[in-house]
Amino acid sequence: MDDKILARIASENPLQSLTPRERQADTLPETRDPQPKPCSAWVRFGPHAMRVEGTVVVWNDIACGVLFHIGDKELRCWVWANAVTPLRRPPRMSGQG
Repeated sequence: MDDKILARIASENPLQSLTPRERQADTLPETRDPQPKPCSAWVRFGPHAMRVEGTVVVWNDIACGVLFHIGDKELRCWVWANAVTPLRRPPRMSGQG
Protein backbone atom coordinates (compact mmCIF):
# COMPACT_ATOMS: atom_id res chain seq x y z
CA MET A 1 0.00 0.00 0.00
CA ASP A 2 1.29 3.41 -0.93
CA ASP A 3 1.91 5.41 2.27
CA LYS A 4 0.38 8.54 0.74
CA ILE A 5 -2.85 6.73 -0.08
CA LEU A 6 -3.01 5.24 3.43
CA ALA A 7 -2.38 8.66 5.00
CA ARG A 8 -5.07 10.29 2.85
CA ILE A 9 -7.68 7.64 3.62
CA ALA A 10 -6.81 7.79 7.34
CA SER A 11 -7.14 11.59 7.37
CA GLU A 12 -10.52 11.53 5.63
CA ASN A 13 -12.19 8.61 7.44
CA PRO A 14 -12.55 7.58 11.10
CA LEU A 15 -10.63 4.57 12.35
CA GLN A 16 -13.08 1.77 13.15
CA SER A 17 -12.68 -0.48 16.19
CA LEU A 18 -14.62 -3.45 17.52
CA THR A 19 -17.00 -2.53 20.29
CA PRO A 20 -16.66 -4.02 23.79
CA ARG A 21 -19.75 -6.11 23.03
CA GLU A 22 -18.29 -7.45 19.77
CA ARG A 23 -15.04 -8.47 21.45
CA GLN A 24 -16.97 -9.83 24.47
CA ALA A 25 -15.01 -7.66 26.89
CA ASP A 26 -17.34 -8.53 29.79
CA THR A 27 -16.80 -12.28 29.48
CA LEU A 28 -13.42 -12.96 27.84
CA PRO A 29 -10.20 -12.23 29.75
CA GLU A 30 -7.61 -10.04 28.05
CA THR A 31 -3.88 -10.74 27.87
CA ARG A 32 -1.39 -7.85 27.80
CA ASP A 33 2.09 -8.63 26.58
CA PRO A 34 5.06 -6.71 28.04
CA GLN A 35 6.80 -7.41 24.70
CA PRO A 36 4.16 -6.67 22.04
CA LYS A 37 4.31 -8.90 18.97
CA PRO A 38 4.87 -7.49 15.46
CA CYS A 39 1.98 -8.05 13.06
CA SER A 40 0.24 -7.01 9.93
CA ALA A 41 -3.46 -6.36 10.39
CA TRP A 42 -6.53 -5.39 8.43
CA VAL A 43 -8.01 -2.22 9.90
CA ARG A 44 -10.90 -0.08 8.68
CA PHE A 45 -11.03 3.65 8.08
CA GLY A 46 -14.69 4.32 7.39
CA PRO A 47 -15.62 1.96 4.54
CA HIS A 48 -11.99 1.29 3.57
CA ALA A 49 -10.18 -1.89 4.65
CA MET A 50 -6.44 -1.24 4.83
CA ARG A 51 -3.53 -3.54 5.70
CA VAL A 52 -1.06 -1.97 8.15
CA GLU A 53 1.98 -3.14 10.07
CA GLY A 54 2.04 -2.67 13.82
CA THR A 55 2.06 -4.61 17.07
CA VAL A 56 -0.49 -6.65 18.98
CA VAL A 57 -0.51 -5.15 22.47
CA VAL A 58 -3.55 -6.93 23.94
CA TRP A 59 -5.79 -9.81 22.90
CA ASN A 60 -8.49 -12.23 23.94
CA ASP A 61 -9.80 -15.41 22.30
CA ILE A 62 -11.50 -13.56 19.42
CA ALA A 63 -9.92 -10.12 19.03
CA CYS A 64 -6.60 -8.25 19.10
CA GLY A 65 -5.77 -4.73 20.15
CA VAL A 66 -3.38 -3.37 17.52
CA LEU A 67 -1.09 -0.34 17.74
CA PHE A 68 0.28 1.15 14.53
CA HIS A 69 1.64 4.40 13.12
CA ILE A 70 0.76 6.51 10.13
CA GLY A 71 3.50 9.08 9.79
CA ASP A 72 4.08 10.41 13.31
CA LYS A 73 0.54 9.59 14.46
CA GLU A 74 0.02 6.60 16.80
CA LEU A 75 -3.26 4.75 16.31
CA ARG A 76 -4.91 1.91 18.22
CA CYS A 77 -7.94 -0.23 17.50
CA TRP A 78 -9.47 -3.64 18.14
CA VAL A 79 -9.82 -6.05 15.20
CA TRP A 80 -10.94 -9.65 14.85
CA ALA A 81 -8.12 -12.07 15.65
CA ASN A 82 -8.25 -13.59 12.16
CA ALA A 83 -7.52 -10.12 10.67
CA VAL A 84 -4.01 -10.30 12.20
CA THR A 85 -0.94 -12.08 10.83
CA PRO A 86 2.27 -12.39 12.90
CA LEU A 87 5.45 -10.86 11.46
CA ARG A 88 8.94 -12.26 12.04
CA ARG A 89 10.46 -8.78 11.93
CA PRO A 90 9.69 -5.40 13.47
CA PRO A 91 6.80 -3.57 11.78
CA ARG A 92 7.55 -1.00 9.10
CA MET A 93 6.14 2.35 10.12
CA SER A 94 4.09 4.09 7.45
CA GLY A 95 5.91 7.05 5.99
CA GLN A 96 9.35 5.59 6.73
CA GLY A 97 10.12 3.79 3.49
